Amino acid sequence: MNASTKDPAGRPLSPRPLSLLRAVGLAYDPPEPVVGGKVTMRVPDMADFEPWAALRGASRGFLVPWEPAWPPDDLTRSAFRRRVARYRQDWRDDQGYALFVHRHEDGALVGGVTLTNVRRGVAQAVSLGYWMGQPFAGRGYMSAAVRTLIPFAFGALGFRRVEAACVPHNGTSIALLEKVGFRREGLARQYLCINGTWTDHLLFGLVKGDPIG
Repeated sequence: MNASTKDPAGRPLSPRPLSLLRAVGLAYDPPEPVVGGKVTMRVPDMADFEPWAALRGASRGFLVPWEPAWPPDDLTRSAFRRRVARYRQDWRDDQGYALFVHRHEDGALVGGVTLTNVRRGVAQAVSLGYWMGQPFAGRGYMSAAVRTLIPFAFGALGFRRVEAACVPHNGTSIALLEKVGFRREGLARQYLCINGTWTDHLLFGLVKGDPIG
């Protein structure tokens, strides 16, 4: 499956080089959605607050074991406004790329994906993260999103390597990464602070040219 963008008339566009993505002022003029066969991904905006807060709130027990500790005000409108501003600034500065995942049939928000920890120069690498709302888990939306995001990362964004990490007992995430084509590369001790605890993580990598499953 190939990622694509579309113009306002719905026609597919070729991937744009990173220099052009940065030149158009993404903090104020977000890029066109990234469209796959099952999901559409786009930059979050304030219109997403209510569905995002509802989905995250309903999925809290499902998500907390795998994420950094949630701030007390995490689901408030003011915190979401700061989140959106940071996402847009990161896009503009080539520091990170956050997208919300929507299913095609009704546009419902089902989760989110991020490309963070950007390393340019001789590395051209980035780290993949994702979350899925509990009502939509196990339906193939996140694997579809990751399959769609990878060509966008290697194409329009110009990366050569995408990395991912997950805790060793998160079998669902391990299965997703390996299904999509990531290769297991090792174990990093106390790699990230998850839900208040420094936690070991399995490390995975995918490089440009690897087959996508």
